[in-house]
Amino acid sequence: MTPPTPRVVGLGGVFIKARDPQLVRDWYRRHLGLDIDTTYGGCTLPLNEPPQPKAYSVFSVFDEGTRYFDPIPPSAEPGPARFMINFRVADLDGLVAALRAEGCTVAEQIDRSEYGAFCWVMDPEGQRVELWQPPA
Repeated sequence: MTPPTPRVVGLGGVFIKARDPQLVRDWYRRHLGLDIDTTYGGCTLPLNEPPQPKAYSVFSVFDEGTRYFDPIPPSAEPGPARFMINFRVADLDGLVAALRAEGCTVAEQIDRSEYGAFCWVMDPEGQRVELWQPPA
């Protein structure tokens, strides 16, 4: 018997709405270095460059009451966000230092575990963005 063809083979993209799309595009371009195309307002990201054996993409569904997507600093109530973007980065400590120097709202701490290092930054419209450096 032939194994079934996989239906989903990876993350195809992340698409977000913005009140001020140009402001948000410019923020992601300036602070996260994304090469946003002016024609269609997005960019492509390499799947695994440079090769990172412990890097992968995740799709996960959280409970409606999760605080994981909350603004920085946390508010008294769960934030209104229905999603969060996670970007793999090569040098989390260096990026966090640069974002703080550029005046971005960045979480106080970097969480480190066997899954790698994580930190969070807010984009100009209040979306929490997760930054992840996979383990070496």
